[in-house]
Amino acid sequence: MASRDRIRAVGVEPWDTELAAELAAEALRYLGRYYPECVASEVLREHEEAAHEAAMDADEVRCREALRDYMSDGRDEALRIRKGAA
Repeated sequence: MASRDRIRAVGVEPWDTELAAELAAEALRYLGRYYPECVASEVLREHEEAAHEAAMDADEVRCREALRDYMSDGRDEALRIRKGAA
């Protein structure tokens, strides 16, 4: 039995890589639009890696959590930068 058949046999949907890409693009657009000063911050690196790993593991829940953390920490970093510039 092919792996695709096995996946369907146990009732699990295959991972939608387009969804993963859309979620990541949406998170990046959000930060770019509202907090552009943080987009290249190293603070976000661990969340980028976590989201990528989750996507490679086909774990949508973990991917979404990593992207939420990415946006949250990006916002926090941007506000810290803005506060320091004031």
